[in-house]
Amino acid sequence: MSHSAAELAKPTGEYRQYLPDLSLKRFQVMREQDAHEYAHAFKTQKQPPWLHGLYMHWLDLLQEPFKGVTTDGNVRPGLFKLQEEDVPIDAIVEATENVLSLADDKQRQALSYHIDSPEWRTWSNPEFLLSNKGLRLDEIDNKLRDAILNVLKVTLSPEGYDKAIKAMRINHFLGELVESTKVMNEFSYNFVLFGRPSTTRPWGWSFYGHHLCLNIFLYKGQIIASPWFTGAEPNEIDSGPYAGTRIMQIEEELGLRLMQSLTPELQKKATVFAEMHDPAMPPGRWNRDDQRHVCGAYRDNRVVPNEGIPVSSFTDEQKKYMYGIFEQYLLYLPARARQLKLDHIREFESETYFCWIGAAGDSDPFYYRLQSPVILIEFDHHSGVFLNNEEPKKFHIHTLLRTPNAGDYGNALRAQIPAIEGLNGKEIVWEKSAL
Repeated sequence: MSHSAAELAKPTGEYRQYLPDLSLKRFQVMREQDAHEYAHAFKTQKQPPWLHGLYMHWLDLLQEPFKGVTTDGNVRPGLFKLQEEDVPIDAIVEATENVLSLADDKQRQALSYHIDSPEWRTWSNPEFLLSNKGLRLDEIDNKLRDAILNVLKVTLSPEGYDKAIKAMRINHFLGELVESTKVMNEFSYNFVLFGRPSTTRPWGWSFYGHHLCLNIFLYKGQIIASPWFTGAEPNEIDSGPYAGTRIMQIEEELGLRLMQSLTPELQKKATVFAEMHDPAMPPGRWNRDDQRHVCGAYRDNRVVPNEGIPVSSFTDEQKKYMYGIFEQYLLYLPARARQLKLDHIREFESETYFCWIGAAGDSDPFYYRLQSPVILIEFDHHSGVFLNNEEPKKFHIHTLLRTPNAGDYGNALRAQIPAIEGLNGKEIVWEKSAL
């Protein structure tokens, strides 16, 4: 199979046969409540029970000190280094300081967290506003909202920013489909700062909401965009002002090409479960929110053993598909940072693994993961959450990226950050409490 870029970009409209019954109570509630009322009702009424139970489990996971994703519970040291990546830090700082200048005192206080705050880890991708921190874009004036979006624009690559905006527009489209735009709309996202914007000291920002969560750590000319989550249900807009919008079809296509290009023997070895919700899966391997994902929200310390096949068994053509996938997953990074990250990934090619769940026909839904000591990416086709397809379909996609071995949130770099210059010109030891 092979499709042109134009074919891949074209919406299919397949999801329309799964539009839900909007007379159901859940949609009536979403029409009547704003995001805060909706979240409060969820937390107090504990409905649906399975999701509330998952939320309580997330809060338990948050009590654990951050370690990072590992293959065996042990963080491998020395994998990440401080380096110049040509990130436009001056422009990013200027854009962020503009946000702070436009915000009032109460808004600035809401925006600002300590760089080592555990609130870094409280992003999540459901539509419920489970952790309300920073500023929510649909609750502020247009000028401040545009200033926040400009921070994203100057931080991310142009193509990465475009992808983020498309995810937000698709979220609004879903909100319109289920008549619930009070909870799900183009601007139902929170923006929060960690540390103070600086060209010389570490800091970062988080932007999160339904189907789009970005965690960005910055230090001088270096950037860590990890963890991030991007999803869509459906992954296309086929009507209205943004008709023609579609995302995540390239990583889907490349993943399937890669799997189909393997020999039958390697396909069998790469496939860890034959069915998307396989009876052979151990307890916890599948859950209703993350489904096959293992490194979603709050899974900062997940132990994820290598599975499937080492990519050292790949042909040159198969490696080309693999690096094409990695490039798509690094799309949020500016060009130079992305290239350096790809070079870093290549250094660990001999320790990189590829695994698959599901079948591999052209129309089959599937899951895949690529994992090495320095990157972990997941792709998953989901069953319906708002649409009523009970089985996974290709129009509902979840993707995520983790940096294993304490790389998420820039943690692996922080201990390496050297002493900084004090105001009196004397060198002082960098102290986390000072940030």
